[in-house]
Amino acid sequence: MRIMIVAIFLFQSLRFDVNGFGLSYQFYEKTCPQVEYIVRDGLRPMFLTDPTSPAALLRLMFHDCQVQGCDASILVDPTGHGSEATEMKASKNFGIRKRELITIVKSMVEAQCPQQVSCADILVLAAREAVAASGGPRINVPLGRRDSSYSPSYRRADASLPPATIGVADMLNIFAKKGMTLAESVAILGAHTLGITHCSSIQNRLYGPKNGELRAMEPTFAAFLRLTCQQRFLASNLSFVLNDPTSFAFDNEYYVNAMRGRGVLRIDAEMVSDPKTARFVQHFAMNEEDFFKAFGSAFVKLSRYGVLTGKQGVVRKNCYEIR
Repeated sequence: MRIMIVAIFLFQSLRFDVNGFGLSYQFYEKTCPQVEYIVRDGLRPMFLTDPTSPAALLRLMFHDCQVQGCDASILVDPTGHGSEATEMKASKNFGIRKRELITIVKSMVEAQCPQQVSCADILVLAAREAVAASGGPRINVPLGRRDSSYSPSYRRADASLPPATIGVADMLNIFAKKGMTLAESVAILGAHTLGITHCSSIQNRLYGPKNGELRAMEPTFAAFLRLTCQQRFLASNLSFVLNDPTSFAFDNEYYVNAMRGRGVLRIDAEMVSDPKTARFVQHFAMNEEDFFKAFGSAFVKLSRYGVLTGKQGVVRKNCYEIR
């Protein structure tokens, strides 16, 4: 009961103010009022054709926002601009997919609202639709982002994106800098409920010098992971495991799984035992509605982090190139 009371109090305080960020919930009211419907209708058949698309788009947005803010820099072709390859060439962007879906939706938006809507806003809206289409909450997001006029190097992306081996303390520090509370920091990791994890990301957990992390796993799950992610195949980057048993559904199964000792990544397992995060993992495992509320608030905070607004940046006509 105490956990629930604490959680409810926190959720009531999870209010955010977009003033000062140059974003607005009515930003396109006059210039492109139908933009959200265009994005939704454009993505619907794509989601039906390929049910892995929602997870890919959600990850795409997360990786874009964590490098230099939500500015669609990740969409720029990785062929290289200037002396270094672009962000997409970063090793930590391995497995990033479905960038072309944003380009397709952008062309639909351009047909009705030429040079009005940024690729950055379309990417955030696409990620929002990915969550809703998978059974998660429909998140109301402020708009008005501008696109970057350059793409950061792959070196900056690799330095900015968290490693697969990140622990609780570093994770909380990253999200605190984006204004997230403890509850929101745990909730945003619930995005792991969609999609897969490549075996190469958990090789240290499975085959580290002391295999200490295996002791924290439920024994049959540890055996399953080692069978699926055999050491001789790790270098290929082709082997993977599902993040949880309902990897196509946005639900709270990620937390249920973690509570059972079936967390795939290090952070998934550590959150259960760390005193700062354990109560929220337990609460979200029992209460999906509260998880959805906290995730929605965290999603908005991430989506407004480091944005370009006003006269900053540009509105690209083609998301994959800077002109």
